[in-house]
Amino acid sequence: MTPQNGLQSILNISSLTPESIISIFLGIGLAASVGFRVFVPLFALSLAGYFGVIPLNDNWLWAASVPAVITLGIATFVEIFAYYIPWFDNLLDTVAIPLAAIAGTAVMVSTVADLSPVITWALAIIAGGGTASAIKGSAASARLTSTATTGGLANPIVATVETGTSMVLSIFSVFLPIVAIILVILIFLGLRKIVKKLFSSSK
Repeated sequence: MTPQNGLQSILNISSLTPESIISIFLGIGLAASVGFRVFVPLFALSLAGYFGVIPLNDNWLWAASVPAVITLGIATFVEIFAYYIPWFDNLLDTVAIPLAAIAGTAVMVSTVADLSPVITWALAIIAGGGTASAIKGSAASARLTSTATTGGLANPIVATVETGTSMVLSIFSVFLPIVAIILVILIFLGLRKIVKKLFSSSK
């Protein structure tokens, strides 16, 4: 790709179609869901692709296959219940934070439509990976504070809220992406308040 073609690709972002905008909202919503549970939105994406609810980019058609649905379903089940194991939940977060960034980027790449590869990957890394890692980092901080202040007794409640939020956000992302993007904004505002409150109370 020449510099002129690259610049033209970037300038084309000003001509976003409604379908492109909706696909971006879908990707950001799923990426935010990744921040709570890595495999829940991937499983939702796989199911949605399998049943033809949403179109997947060509390189991600494998995610709509039966083996992918089964594999991601098992991974989702294991991840959800792993967060109910005392102290292991905090250890799991250390692995899940970088994994969330990768998965958040991946779900955006798989759903963004009608954009050049340059713009798609830029959005995927910044909006997808950034959103997922920011939420996962905030959630992990909240869990660490919960462990320190309650001895881990409140961690199952935190885990349940995270799983429920991930499921709800994944469903809205697939069926009502515009609502999902509003929820993402509210989640960021809510997490910011919760983390600040938890840190202030632990001092």
